Order: sequence, then structure tokens, then C-alpha cells
Amino acid sequence: MEKVAFKMKLKKGQKAEYIKRHNEIWAELVVLLKETGVRDYTIFLDEETDTLFAVQKQSGSSSQDLGKEEVVQKWWKYMADIMDTHEDFSPVSTPLTKVFHLD
Repeated sequence: MEKVAFKMKLKKGQKAEYIKRHNEIWAELVVLLKETGVRDYTIFLDEETDTLFAVQKQSGSSSQDLGKEEVVQKWWKYMADIMDTHEDFSPVSTPLTKVFHLD
């Protein structure tokens, strides 16, 4: 299982709404993530810069590779008002390079 990390950008003042929406994440989206091998998915927020840092383990696709799935497209549209997105509503996401790991 591979561990990957990436960053995204939250719009200013949207922390509470972002947390609320993720606390109410759609069951069908959770099922898709698990079925495609995404596990141990955590998102952190740097409140000084409104940068989101996501870390996940994956044995198949990354959550960022599921954009053709209907539920993912709906989720992106649902989140687009509180995050930086591309024209197709996918979040602007930058992969992060692992420079250290301690088990």
C-alpha cells in the first residue's frame, strides 16, 4: 500500500463549512473510495494560509484519479464554492514529495 500526499486550497473563511461537509460525507463516496483502495485518508488545514494537506494510503487509485465517477463529479461541484477549483470543478491539487518517513 502506497502513502501519498497532496495539497489543495480552501477559500478564506470556509473552515467551518469544509469541516461540516466532510462530517456529512456521502456514503456512496465513501464506498467508492474504499472500493478503489483508498484508506487512512486524513486532511489537515494550515489556518495561516488556508492550505489543505491530504494524506492517504492507496492500493489502487488515488482519490484524485476518480474524476470520471459521477459521485466524484457531484462532490466536486458541491465543494467548488469553498475551494479553489479548475473549470471542471476538480480541486486544484498539487502532489507533495515525501522527504522523510519514520515508522
